[in-house]
Amino acid sequence: MGEPDFKTPDHIKDAVKKAVDDNYSFYPPVAGFPDLRKAIVKKFKDENNLDYESDQIVVCSGAKHCIVNVLLSIIDKGDEVIIPAPYWVSYAEQVKLCEGVNVIIPASIDNGFKITSQQLEEAIGPRTRVFLLCSPSNPTGGMYSKEELEGLAKVLAKHENIIIIADEIYEHINFVGKHESIAQFSYLKDRVVLVNGVSKAYAMTGYRIGYFAAPLWIAKAVVKLQGQFTSGATAVAQIASITALNGDQSCVKEMNAAFRRRRDLITNRLNAIKGVKCYIPEGAFYVFPDLSAYYGKSVGNKVIKGSSDLCMYLLEKGHIATVPGSAFGEDKCIRISFANSDENLTRAMDRLEKALSELK
Repeated sequence: MGEPDFKTPDHIKDAVKKAVDDNYSFYPPVAGFPDLRKAIVKKFKDENNLDYESDQIVVCSGAKHCIVNVLLSIIDKGDEVIIPAPYWVSYAEQVKLCEGVNVIIPASIDNGFKITSQQLEEAIGPRTRVFLLCSPSNPTGGMYSKEELEGLAKVLAKHENIIIIADEIYEHINFVGKHESIAQFSYLKDRVVLVNGVSKAYAMTGYRIGYFAAPLWIAKAVVKLQGQFTSGATAVAQIASITALNGDQSCVKEMNAAFRRRRDLITNRLNAIKGVKCYIPEGAFYVFPDLSAYYGKSVGNKVIKGSSDLCMYLLEKGHIATVPGSAFGEDKCIRISFANSDENLTRAMDRLEKALSELK
């Protein structure tokens, strides 16, 4: 599963209990409680050196909800949305829901699953309305450096009609140091929608709280839309999120250290298997290895024709759950989550290695 296996930290759970006792049981503001929006403004200033006003912040029911709200607010039928592949599965489907057109740019494992500025320039056309970027990436764990983002930003600066949606929900699961955001470039900031949330950093996936910062006109449009769809996000979960953002951050560092250890465990095992090519992720908690060397091989009457066949084989033979790369726009690979215990990851890798060895 794409979620931390850690329990929500106790000080955050205590905030939920208190919120229930304090009768936070009524409709919250559509855009989010003022104190939460202030906490988000402070987070962006302290951690990202980005200045926003509270009315530029909207709280939604998860980061995915943020993205579809924004797309619904700015996409007209036939508008194009540029998405680097591999991509999170919902991106392309959300664009279809908005009657937009997906323009997919393939990124290779040899380039850390990141696109180049030249690829972006070549993909832009007269109907391009959105560029959707995820860093750190689900499913690859790829992270764009400041220099790489600047190259993309310079291309986008020439096309004033394009809105950039930056999905940074995995910001705090980072193995290389400072997180870099495309919103840092002042000439582009007024066209960037910066999406984040508490799910990954604080092990709060079930609380369903995402948020974004955006130009005021987009924020206002989303508030109108959300007012008709869902109203405000869950009240007690919002109160918990205030505590998460304003409280002790040591839990974030502890979980990040564990994810880094698990990353090293699983990538070392994968890269030791013949025929497996595995990029070492710089963030998030996934690996996206290329196992296409096993396509065409078989066991009994079972022939592996692609990532879906391989994932089903690993489930049936090794009793391990993975996700086909075809769902993310890259059939050569499969997604493996390392958001699990060292013991379980070791057992899973033993099973994967054995299952692959039986393919001839």
